[in-house]
Amino acid sequence: MDKTPEEKDIVHEDIHNRKEVINNKESNENQNEIENKKINENQNEIENKKINENQNEIKDKKSDKNQIEISDKEHEELAKKRYLEISDKKRTQIFINVNISCIAGIMLQTALTTALPPIIKEFKISVNTGQWLTSGFSLAMSIMIPLSSYLITRFRTRRLFLTAIILFLTGLTIALFSVNFPMMLAGRLIQACGSGLLSSMGQVIILTIYPPEKRGSAMGWYGLSVGAAPVIAPTIAGLLADTVGWRFIFVVSIAIMVCTLIYTLFVFTDVLPNKMVKFDVFSFILSAFTFGGITLAIVGMVLLIGIVASILFIYRQLHSKSPFLDIRVCKNMSYAIASITTIAINLINMGSAVIFPLYFQQVKHKSATISGLAVLPGSLSLAFISPFAGKIYDKMGIKILLLFSGIVSTLSNLSLFFITINTNIWVVAIINIARCIALGVITMPVITWGMSKIPASKTTDGSATINSFRIVSGAIGTALFVSVMTTVANAVKDTKNEPQLFGINIVFLIMAVLSFIILLFGIFGCESRSVHKKNKSKKGKNDIKNSMKELLPPSESSEEINKSGEVEVIIKN
Repeated sequence: MDKTPEEKDIVHEDIHNRKEVINNKESNENQNEIENKKINENQNEIENKKINENQNEIKDKKSDKNQIEISDKEHEELAKKRYLEISDKKRTQIFINVNISCIAGIMLQTALTTALPPIIKEFKISVNTGQWLTSGFSLAMSIMIPLSSYLITRFRTRRLFLTAIILFLTGLTIALFSVNFPMMLAGRLIQACGSGLLSSMGQVIILTIYPPEKRGSAMGWYGLSVGAAPVIAPTIAGLLADTVGWRFIFVVSIAIMVCTLIYTLFVFTDVLPNKMVKFDVFSFILSAFTFGGITLAIVGMVLLIGIVASILFIYRQLHSKSPFLDIRVCKNMSYAIASITTIAINLINMGSAVIFPLYFQQVKHKSATISGLAVLPGSLSLAFISPFAGKIYDKMGIKILLLFSGIVSTLSNLSLFFITINTNIWVVAIINIARCIALGVITMPVITWGMSKIPASKTTDGSATINSFRIVSGAIGTALFVSVMTTVANAVKDTKNEPQLFGINIVFLIMAVLSFIILLFGIFGCESRSVHKKNKSKKGKNDIKNSMKELLPPSESSEEINKSGEVEVIIKN
């Protein structure tokens, strides 16, 4: 049946409307698709931009490869387990490298004492001016050591060690080719900066790469190296100055350090964990005035500035969230005892270095050669006893060494209190040998013991702090005991036939008191042998436990330590 025109129009209109609906729907879908695509593109663009910005930010932060941002907790864990990651062969190579570098640096500290006369003659300067080649070296080292804590924490070990060697080599080269005194002094100051950094790094590296049960022996051999070097350096330097000229001292040193530099390039690796730390400029300036002013030990304005700066420095470090040198390690009782013992040892050693020559040359009227020969056996004994003391510490702990050192040192210093003008020179020398052995058996072990009691992440701060104490106490000891001797001698000059001798006797009595303090620390201030072994055993078990955790995934295994100390690995189903 044919449709009427009206019906056809309605059908056409309906079809047209449907087509419009379909077209509108398709158009809307296309528009939505385009809009969604644009939105997605914009979102992707924004996300990519953010990712790129984050990557650039991370890249900028880590553009300096020396800078590693880790938390304090992560830094502590890395420092604790560092020795587990180093093979025995690599450990030995690094130890040899560190020792040679430190020996060269420390030898140059005292080498010029016998070479000063020809240098003074060549540059036409006074004796007081020439002394700045040695006192300036000590001053620069005392300023550098606190700074080393920041540098070691902030920068990678290998690169920093190489920088220290190059710095030392630069100073040696300048001194070798110096044409006047200012140039020579500049070279010496640069040498001191390199030497100070090398010695600070050396101690921290050894304490980090060796397991706790071997640190005593390692530090003992290190003590032999750094102890013997300043004793034999003046003799070697004197021979070179007399035979081939004083400049050859620097030629030999350069040859040694070039070999060390090459060796470092091949065997050295990054052994110390690093983290981001802010450089506190004001604290560094205060530390320079503190350790510089006190090290000069000049009674007057310089010393006063040093004392005031030290008060401000201590206050700032104790109240800072990120101290330049974290002296809060001294709150640890064992570390504090180790620091006080180190101070006492250096007061005695450096005071004796001045007092003995005065006794032999001014009281007994012996030559400088006889005086040197009389004290040389004691100085060598102090150095060569160090490795044996380190082994004893590893096996028996610190208590036995403190007791032995305190008793023998106290008795020997009391014996020297009774020496007269008629006492045989070799009797004094033998007493001095006993005294030096007593001090030598404790010098390095007490540092190792004290450092073992503070968190591993604070090793750099602990090392820098105790080394700063050592340098400052050495400088103070020289001035203090000479001042005591002079004051006592002036006070009794009308009543005593030998007032200077009486002053020297009083100095040795004070040294006996310092030695008695060491004895008291041995009696009351440290653990016994059994506790030492128990702590080492417990630490060893924990190290094994941690190693097993790393070897087996947590989801697959767990481990228990039974009462006998054995590790039981339990595989989970």
